[in-house]
Amino acid sequence: MAKEQGKLIANNKKAYHDYFILDTYEAGISLYGTEVKSLRMGKCSIKEAFIRIENEEVFVYGMHISPYEKGNIFNKDPLRVRKLLLHRSEINKITGKIKEKGMALVPLKVYFKGSLVKVEIGLAKGKKLYDKRNDIAKKDQQREAQRDFKIRNLD
Repeated sequence: MAKEQGKLIANNKKAYHDYFILDTYEAGISLYGTEVKSLRMGKCSIKEAFIRIENEEVFVYGMHISPYEKGNIFNKDPLRVRKLLLHRSEINKITGKIKEKGMALVPLKVYFKGSLVKVEIGLAKGKKLYDKRNDIAKKDQQREAQRDFKIRNLD
């Protein structure tokens, strides 16, 4: 439950388009030094990332952290599997909810909280095509209403 967030590194807008986000959790992430330096420069992508629970541990796959330019031999594989750090009770709760049909875990944001790198993960349920169309129609209506409101106030 991320309330106060520091510097935002990466945001997953695609997740909000493809899923209904039911619940969010804040997790730490296990990183190497050069990866943290690369994150400080903002070189991270979570668009294609997903999360799995294996042996009661949580891992993020497909999270791309670009190699640090001055890192030489200490750089790690940009797409390596990274462990997320959660309390055992949170992992058990998430595991129980994920067993339902159509539920998934997706990374929503990567940000700094103090000097620590945090990942906001969302418990999500997939959207159908008609749900996506409804969301797009609502956004269009809101945009038009704001435009009309702006025009009325200018006169």
